[in-house]
Amino acid sequence: MMRYTVVRGGLGLLTVRRAVLSPRFSHSSPRSEYRPIKKVMVANRGEIAIRVFRACTELGIRTVAVYSEQDTGQMHRQKADEAYLIGKGLPPVAAYLDIPNIIQVAKDNNVDAIHPGYGFLSERSDFAQACVDAGVMFIGPSPETVRKMGDKVEARSLAISAGVPVVPGTDSPISCLQDAQVFAETYGLPIIFKAAYGGGGRGMRVVREYEELEENYQRAYSEALSAFGNGSLFVEKFIEKPRHIEVQILGDKYGNVIHLYERDCSIQRRHQKVVEIAPAFQLDPHLRNRLHTDAVNLAKQVGYENAGTVEFLVDRNNKHFFIEVNSRLQVEHTVTEEITDVDLVHAQLHVCEGRSLPELGLKQDKIRVNGCAIQCRVTTEDPARGFQPDTGRIEVFRTGEGMGIRLDSASAFQGAVISPHYDSLLVKVIASGKDLQTAASKMSRALAEFRVRGVKVGHSAAPRAPSLSAVNTKSHHSKACLLFVAAQ
Repeated sequence: MMRYTVVRGGLGLLTVRRAVLSPRFSHSSPRSEYRPIKKVMVANRGEIAIRVFRACTELGIRTVAVYSEQDTGQMHRQKADEAYLIGKGLPPVAAYLDIPNIIQVAKDNNVDAIHPGYGFLSERSDFAQACVDAGVMFIGPSPETVRKMGDKVEARSLAISAGVPVVPGTDSPISCLQDAQVFAETYGLPIIFKAAYGGGGRGMRVVREYEELEENYQRAYSEALSAFGNGSLFVEKFIEKPRHIEVQILGDKYGNVIHLYERDCSIQRRHQKVVEIAPAFQLDPHLRNRLHTDAVNLAKQVGYENAGTVEFLVDRNNKHFFIEVNSRLQVEHTVTEEITDVDLVHAQLHVCEGRSLPELGLKQDKIRVNGCAIQCRVTTEDPARGFQPDTGRIEVFRTGEGMGIRLDSASAFQGAVISPHYDSLLVKVIASGKDLQTAASKMSRALAEFRVRGVKVGHSAAPRAPSLSAVNTKSHHSKACLLFVAAQ
């Protein structure tokens, strides 16, 4: 039995909804929890908004975009069934942080659920709570879970309770510079400041010399305040040259939690990930099992629901330490999708509706790794100026495509205007193959085909990153250095 739904304003596009989506076809989940989603708003912009819209359209769900005054011509507005202006008169970023306006637009237009994407309001518990209070489903964890995981100090405490090892750090946000000085004297340098209520590399500063302590404290505080509206910081001992391994988790409303294996995100610049690999290459099998087990145990400890990521550092002795939980979809979720054949946004939507993981066929023993995937972030940054963001109009844009290549973007096309107000990500390039060498070969070829004129583009990596190769891609004005991970 099938359900056919006409979508996109009666334009004749038919979407088949599988029979399992109907509440009549029950399995093991209490049906009292089931709430079908008919219309989704994405409280975000750009590439992630389009990613969610596509998943919704595949499931016959109507889509709603919101946009700032500066984003009137942006692609994500055109990709949705409906689009509404938010934050009139506000600066660009502030528009996407205007919770009352976003909630009001959702209520006025009969939105069933809101997907926060990543960044902006995605890890704000007050936004998740505002959705619940308005009778709109939040496509993510419960407000209380978002609050606990967003508070990195409380998340550390929960990890300790779950028996997960953590990096030595403060038990609560520090109140002043003197607290940081005491910590540095106790544990020694280097240390790292981290924003207590956000992630993505913002509000993070490494201190290697005591003379740098005050300056880095002030910078981290200012960055955290600007990015998350809260400048609270906590301090950790900084682990030199670790591997950054994160485990993708997925939970439902009934206590089921699974992992979808791990990603290696060690290649970073200014604490921002630029290359991600799934599964992590040359990872000790016993360590891999410990990471998966600890991630699932922590998720169960807090009753985690929907998609999330548990992040770890692995030192030179193969000891792992919990660092944080990102209670949202990650930029790099693509590589996990490629190796597991699980559409994470579909799963998010179904879980939000009240489906159980077993009902969706998502059982741990059924999740298998199929090959390898690499994601590279092509950014509008100028390598000649220390990879500072570049802006302007794209005059020429040519991609690298073909078998095994996936491109996720929003503003990557000729004529697009790159704004100075948002993140510099232009396009995510995902290469998949039967193994790391095959995926790396495809990535090399795809990046070599890219041509961009009008803005400078680049891709960088930390000097410590293993096995790097560079591909120089010529543009009219500059040479863009696109780095990718090559096979061992």
